[in-house]
Amino acid sequence: MSSLSFDFSPVDGPNEQVGDNPHAQESTNCADAVAALKERFAEDVHDVVLYANEHTVRVSRERLLEVAGFLKNDLGFAYLVDLGATDRFTEDDRFEVFYNLVSIKSQKRLRLKVWVDEENAVVDSVSGLFRSANWYEREAWDMMGIRFEGHEDLRRMFMPEDFEYHPQRKEFPLLGIPGSLPLPSRTPGGELTMDPYASASGDKPIKSYEEESSEEE
Repeated sequence: MSSLSFDFSPVDGPNEQVGDNPHAQESTNCADAVAALKERFAEDVHDVVLYANEHTVRVSRERLLEVAGFLKNDLGFAYLVDLGATDRFTEDDRFEVFYNLVSIKSQKRLRLKVWVDEENAVVDSVSGLFRSANWYEREAWDMMGIRFEGHEDLRRMFMPEDFEYHPQRKEFPLLGIPGSLPLPSRTPGGELTMDPYASASGDKPIKSYEEESSEEE
């Protein structure tokens, strides 16, 4: 797993909720479910954030499957709507994997998340619990480089299998890495280009081309 160097910069914490929030929804307030998680998993529930009436619970990476199974089988959160990863750009616990779960019966939404260290960017796959996790986890592996242990077919979705980098990591250059990926020619029949943004290097792309005139009979 290739990783590019980056300079660490501290970030500001989230703003506190002040007064009524126009984005608040009743469906995202899951106080009962949060209380049940705290009672069942105690010290493995690390953070509970309530913002815009929306509960987000961070739990231990090692207990993820147990927590997700409890939410699904005991509390009715049986539908995984979304799963993704973010780069927190911190020295410790750099990555965050989040899970948006829905209880159709109670019409409630809850966000679960775990933190993952860059040196051991591995987390258990929940695809055995939620079938919808399959491609979400593949995308998170492709773009962020987080390996989902137990996934039955963890292949890249967008980048070639031999691509060395993970493009959504914050140290990945916005203009790409010249030489890392051959791209189609900008003109018909031309050679492949190894520079994703050749114009940034002074090579102005051809805006149009003229086809040869057909011979008149």
